[in-house]
Amino acid sequence: MAEKEEKGEDGQVAEIEKKITEAFEVFDRESNKTVDVREIGCIVRSLGCFPTEAEVQELLEKIEVEEPGGFVHLEHFLPVMTKVLLDRRFRPIPEDVILHAFEALDENKCGYITKDDLVKHLTEGGEPFTQEEMEDMLAVALDPVTDTLHYRDYRTKLIVDETKTFPFNV
Repeated sequence: MAEKEEKGEDGQVAEIEKKITEAFEVFDRESNKTVDVREIGCIVRSLGCFPTEAEVQELLEKIEVEEPGGFVHLEHFLPVMTKVLLDRRFRPIPEDVILHAFEALDENKCGYITKDDLVKHLTEGGEPFTQEEMEDMLAVALDPVTDTLHYRDYRTKLIVDETKTFPFNV
């Protein structure tokens, strides 16, 4: 029986490593099993993980990055990312937490946040948005008529179905 469980775990690890390798290869422009260090966040997110930029930097500290070009080899990335997926790190934020965060920004408790307030909150505190990130978000988040974010409606766009992002049954 223990032997059967062991084979199951090996199969699971092999499946995870295959998914990681496939995601890595999308960003491996030279087909030499390396990617630019700046692509790691995108690769991790494409695997259904949702780390902050600070968490991506912590992850990079665990991966041997080749200098001077700042490239990451698949052989160094694979074991670190396999452990991330097996440990189910960087999971999506639950809907109630997203709602609570928006409610905290809604000082008047009116169910929406003005464009000016949203820009202020997202560029001045915590992990600030870049100008490009801000423009992208405003383009999809704001009501074009009122120029406000109706967060009870918008939060549904932010919800992630974990059964689709963690297809590995870990």
